[in-house]
Amino acid sequence: MALPHWLRECIQVTDQEQEPERDENVMAFPKRPIEPAKNDGQSAIDLVYQAAEVVGNLQAHARQTEIRAQTLCRSALEKLRFAESRTEAAEKALNIAESRTASAEARLSAAEIRAKKAETWARELDQALAALEEAIRSKLLGENPSAYVSRRSAAA
Repeated sequence: MALPHWLRECIQVTDQEQEPERDENVMAFPKRPIEPAKNDGQSAIDLVYQAAEVVGNLQAHARQTEIRAQTLCRSALEKLRFAESRTEAAEKALNIAESRTASAEARLSAAEIRAKKAETWARELDQALAALEEAIRSKLLGENPSAYVSRRSAAA
């Protein structure tokens, strides 16, 4: 932080005068005596006003820093809430997709069972039709069943 000009006149900061273990933010006051001002009262009032100005500037800077921190916190909180809502939406979509997948798998399984039943039923009907055809040929037409079997084998 830059020192105001009036404070630099009152305080002399020298690197040689500071001891190595002292904090670098500590300022050394001049070792030479300062000449008394002609108007001590006015000088004291000026110094008080200048000190009040420095304190006011520090307070304004602290307020600005606090406002900036609050703005950053609000922004981070808003981003967090947005991310949470997106996560919830994604979880809902995932649950819906999983439900649809389970439903499709159940329908597929049921369709496979129906297809197997249909194949079995078709085989049974084919066997029944073949038995009926054989019965018709043997009873009504008087054909030999073995001749029919050989003709059927040749056709396949």
